[in-house]
Amino acid sequence: MRKLFILAKNTFTETIRQPVYAVIVVSALFMFFISPSLTMYTMGDDNKLLREVGLSTLFLASLFIAIFAASGAVAEEIENKTITTVLTKPVQRPIFIISKFFGVAAAVTLAHYLCTIALLMVIREGVLESMNDTHDWTVISSAGAAATLALVLSAFFNYTYGWRFSSTAIVLTAVFGSFAMVFLAFIDENWQFNPAANHINRLDIYGSVLLFLATIIIVALAVAFSARFNIMVTLSVCVGIFLLGLVSDYAFGRFADEHLWAKIGRIMVPNLQVFWISDAIYEGSSVPAKYIGISALYAVCYATGILSVAIGLFQRRQVG
Repeated sequence: MRKLFILAKNTFTETIRQPVYAVIVVSALFMFFISPSLTMYTMGDDNKLLREVGLSTLFLASLFIAIFAASGAVAEEIENKTITTVLTKPVQRPIFIISKFFGVAAAVTLAHYLCTIALLMVIREGVLESMNDTHDWTVISSAGAAATLALVLSAFFNYTYGWRFSSTAIVLTAVFGSFAMVFLAFIDENWQFNPAANHINRLDIYGSVLLFLATIIIVALAVAFSARFNIMVTLSVCVGIFLLGLVSDYAFGRFADEHLWAKIGRIMVPNLQVFWISDAIYEGSSVPAKYIGISALYAVCYATGILSVAIGLFQRRQVG
């Protein structure tokens, strides 16, 4: 367990220090920032479209972080031969794969959490649908204060202690963003104590949790493929499985009762439609907590199965 924790911690640290990690997170935050302006021309469904665009941005950001992080954590170590140093400690190969999974999953969790905070802030700000609508300056001020404090402290730590600016800024933004969300949970747009008007919808939180569960499956897939293939192959296969998973019911489900290939495809390809609740957002229906639990069980079982396959494939991989 000590070796697993140390390797997972190192993987997490290396992942959040990668430039591509910061680029994806900053790009996602920028998309959240401009999304109210992009969704204000739908003739009455602006805020519903804002939610869907926000969840899509959240899902894609977590997806690409998972793929690039897993490829960098496993495939690059194999290509650079640094893995031989780790395996001669000695570290068992199953421990290596599992630690890489947990390290990448922790990095994805950090990015997903930060983007979820941004999503909830954007949803509270909403779309200005008429001339009479005004900005929620409570949200704008809280987000600006959190970002400013994170950037200033990151610059200070970088100059004083040599800490990596990008990774420090992301961690501190998540920390200060959490304080900002607690503040917004109790203070309304008129700077009054009014928890009932915080505009935090449980459905949005459920949507983020479900997308995180889907991302965990992608992390397991990325680790499994990167244990045998390079970054480009891993990226291509994971994106392909991601797209198939989004249309699983259409591609396999309607043929599963009649064709064996469809039945096999439905079992092998993760059904990511389970984790996408845009229909509930548009229809205004509720999502029971039981559904979250069943979806979590599905994600855990699928990720465990994929990691078992990854360990089996990696056992005979020549790395020397």
